[in-house]
Amino acid sequence: MGSGQVTDWQGKHVTVAGLGVSGVPAAKALHGLGAKVTVVNDGDDARAREQAAELEALGVTVRLGDGDTLPDSTELIVTAPGWKPDKPLFAAADAAGVPVWGDVELAWRLRKPGAADWLAVTGTNGKTTTVQMLASILEAAGLRTAAVGNIGVSLLDAVLGDEEYDVLAVELSSYQLHWAPSLRAHSAAVLNLAPDHLDWHGSMEAYAKDKGRIYEGNRVACVYNTADKATEDLVREADVEEGCRAIGFTLGTPGPSQLGVVEGLLVDRAFVENRQKNAQELAEVADVKPAAPHNVANALAAAALARAYGVPANAVRDGLRNFTPDAHRIAHVADVDGVAYVDDSKATNTHATQASLAAYDSVVWIAGGLAKGATFDELVAGAAGRLRGAVLIGRDRALIREALARHAPEVPVVDLERTDTGAMLQAVQEARRLARPGDTVLLAPACASMDMFANYNKRGDAFAQAVRELGA
Repeated sequence: MGSGQVTDWQGKHVTVAGLGVSGVPAAKALHGLGAKVTVVNDGDDARAREQAAELEALGVTVRLGDGDTLPDSTELIVTAPGWKPDKPLFAAADAAGVPVWGDVELAWRLRKPGAADWLAVTGTNGKTTTVQMLASILEAAGLRTAAVGNIGVSLLDAVLGDEEYDVLAVELSSYQLHWAPSLRAHSAAVLNLAPDHLDWHGSMEAYAKDKGRIYEGNRVACVYNTADKATEDLVREADVEEGCRAIGFTLGTPGPSQLGVVEGLLVDRAFVENRQKNAQELAEVADVKPAAPHNVANALAAAALARAYGVPANAVRDGLRNFTPDAHRIAHVADVDGVAYVDDSKATNTHATQASLAAYDSVVWIAGGLAKGATFDELVAGAAGRLRGAVLIGRDRALIREALARHAPEVPVVDLERTDTGAMLQAVQEARRLARPGDTVLLAPACASMDMFANYNKRGDAFAQAVRELGA
């Protein structure tokens, strides 16, 4: 199956690995194209049975509780992005010479002739915000677009649906990129690289390599972060089309072929005439909401991709002004007694939390949850001078407590053992006790939430509710 559209799916035996968010649409799409579809799934719970019944009603075969056996006569596997590469199913596929695609690869191959270009974004943190900013800028330029991929509209719906797009803003995870060998974006950005999902990829090198796939075959621009050399290294290693340019973004003064910040302005020295001497003002830093340093970096990356696509400067400004960030991303909840309370529940790893802590001068930090194999020494050592106090919650809080003892021994720490839903109210009350007027109480847990909450949204909601109870 070469790149481009596989025109004849009729009777082709395709195995979809995993139900879930991507598996069900993939199975429906392939069945609709005439393929003989079998879905295999590890789990056999009530939700899986409900999804299976829906697919079986269409004529799709579903095998629950058996995700490791390769069905007979399989010609292609389409996998959910979360399935690890070392699963026995993929070893069996490799031995049988059966290709494995992810949902992104499937969407890429199913594009119609003359389909929309893809502007793609990956990185350990900031992907969703950057893609949403990019979509807002493209819309401000009058282009038909959508934020797709890991967020918003499903990629399969975007390429198979009736809606016609000029260009798509595509968020891609390292998992999705691993299973997308033929993806070739118009332009792409890697925002940053920090250890994450190493249990899935096996090593930092493998994780970086999968992120770097986003640059393969880029036509116009490979956008990288000048503050993160690993992203520039990935550009150097990428095999791109002739004429494709490396474009850096920086929070400092930009050099030629870079976007950056000068005296409170976002400026472009990449997509201008005579970039050795000229710069184009794009927007004010104040147009970025919130204007925390890492979020300004996200805005510069979005602007670089939009400019690579030919968007005028005023659309960058208008798009950033029109953009409203999602909940639980460095969201100001309230001020109580001169103390700001900020919800960054989305900071589920140390890299995101480092950026969050750097946005404030004096912080009472609420942290903890599931560490996912992370260590906290570097994070705590870097933030020690900003910490007024810390309140620790969740299963792996001892790891953070030990890092605080090593690198910030003078910072007062409250360690909450309880893990019931009322724990967040107590955490906020303890944080209030530690805070002084002018401080920020910051929920930036550096950990996943599933030990105490269904997801980071629910954790953020619990924090906001607790803050409201303080001010009541």
